Amino acid sequence: MTEVAGHHREDSSMNQQVAVRAAVTRRRERFRADGEQPVSVTPLWRRVVAEGIGTGLLVTIVVGSGIAAAKLSPDDVGLQLLENAFATALGLAVLILMIGPVSGAHFNPVVSVADWWLGRRTGNGLTAQDLGAYIPAQIIGAVLGAVLANLMYGEAAVSWSTTERTAPHLWLGEVVATAGLVVLIFALAASGRAAVAPAAVGAYIGSAYWFTSSTSFANPAVTIGRAFSDTFAGIAPGSVPGFVIAQIAGAAVGVGVLALLYPQAGRAADDVVTSHAETGASK
Repeated sequence: MTEVAGHHREDSSMNQQVAVRAAVTRRRERFRADGEQPVSVTPLWRRVVAEGIGTGLLVTIVVGSGIAAAKLSPDDVGLQLLENAFATALGLAVLILMIGPVSGAHFNPVVSVADWWLGRRTGNGLTAQDLGAYIPAQIIGAVLGAVLANLMYGEAAVSWSTTERTAPHLWLGEVVATAGLVVLIFALAASGRAAVAPAAVGAYIGSAYWFTSSTSFANPAVTIGRAFSDTFAGIAPGSVPGFVIAQIAGAAVGVGVLALLYPQAGRAADDVVTSHAETGASK
């Protein structure tokens, strides 16, 4: 009898959990169908500001640490790259922890586009309105972040980079870097491991500095921002279009890989890059 009672309690507990999950799903569907806004929704304007600040600080970290590395290790390019990669990996992880709860910490137009694309059929992730606000904020933030780094190190506020990065093997490196980033982010969300995204994404970018020929820009907004600094991390304006096209192609490859490995990844779009308040209509 005790054993039967134990099984009954376990079945009852499981049924309660299923009922709770079903209720949450129905609640989300009702909000989306009726246009009603749940209390947990973060206003779009606040998420946009967060994306601008986060992307700006990311570029400040990339450009600023590159300037510092060039000053501290002027005769060793390998050491400069190590210093730049280390600072970027740590800084990115911290920014995701700081900004993630507000906007998801995309900081990257291709991540935002992938989030919208994968989540559009299930009603998860960014809406078209969100996407139209996120991307400009990310680009503007990136440019201002480069200007801030320049000013902190006594450089001109804007100094167009003269570092040419135009070659097919570099574009291939960007395809690989961006595809890997997109797969990683959505794989973590789809498998319920978004909580480790700060460390995982930081580690991936840090390693991709070294295993990709392009040193892993993997971000159109950051690429545009880095054109505004003629320093170690810069990229000549004429090289930007090739990198951005390669990054878009890489994102498409990443989405294709996700369709094979994680076909339900779109259902987890609300947890990209990390778990955050539900998105919804702006206030």
